[in-house]
Amino acid sequence: MKILLIILFTCVRLYVTGQRVQQAINDQVWKPFKTTYDNRDTDGFLALHSKDVVRSPRDAKMVLNWNEYYEQQKQGDDQGKATGSKRQIELRFTERIANDNQALDVGIYRATITDKSGNVKTFYGRFHVVLRKENGTWKILVDTDSSEGNSIDEEEYLQAPPME
Repeated sequence: MKILLIILFTCVRLYVTGQRVQQAINDQVWKPFKTTYDNRDTDGFLALHSKDVVRSPRDAKMVLNWNEYYEQQKQGDDQGKATGSKRQIELRFTERIANDNQALDVGIYRATITDKSGNVKTFYGRFHVVLRKENGTWKILVDTDSSEGNSIDEEEYLQAPPME
């Protein structure tokens, strides 16, 4: 009986710790990620990333460091602002693993772009993100995504749980 109680207590403790860590990641990374991405705020967006970031948009067969990622993001943000297009990203998670200093989040994103004329395009992809705590703040260390040959769709997106 004593062993069963120890196992139960350990499981509850791990669950509560995991929930606390995931909430901190949501508050420090994912909520501002969505806001800065949607608003084309390049500086705010890249501030969520470690200076050691490895960014790989796998469909493009690229690997970028922080400076390369910043320049690519800024160019896209400036172009979107100039054309008056709007964009919105939504994230859902299929796997979240974390300890007090490192985390792995896997999920599906839905990005919607609306041009000045009101034409809407929607894109889906799977992301894998490694995060680490730097000076007490969660940062994105590795960010990779892929449309997986355009096989990700609305149905798969809706099957993934939303951010809590």
